[in-house]
Amino acid sequence: MGKLRTISTTLRTIDTRTVVPESKKADAFYLSPEWRALMAMIIKERGRICEDPHCDGRTHKPGMRVFGDHVVELKDGGAPLDPRNVMLRCGASHTRKTAAARAKRLAERF
Repeated sequence: MGKLRTISTTLRTIDTRTVVPESKKADAFYLSPEWRALMAMIIKERGRICEDPHCDGRTHKPGMRVFGDHVVELKDGGAPLDPRNVMLRCGASHTRKTAAARAKRLAERF
């Protein structure tokens, strides 16, 4: 009985996606020296803690990354460099609040 030979495939996979998402980039405002100085001042005054009253704190660790989140978002007319309009949030709280604000703006359009 003879040996069976396998035929190597010459087919290549093809990317069938029609839309390739862009890599996420920070808005230029959040890279500005003014914003960075404000964030440094706020963190120095308030500490590196999540100020969201709805946060359960399960993901908090010493020295964790905090995000300066505008209470009234810039797209909704909030003051960009007013410390009273900035709340420190952990990543989970920041994502939750931002998603809710986007959903609210989207619902108002329809």
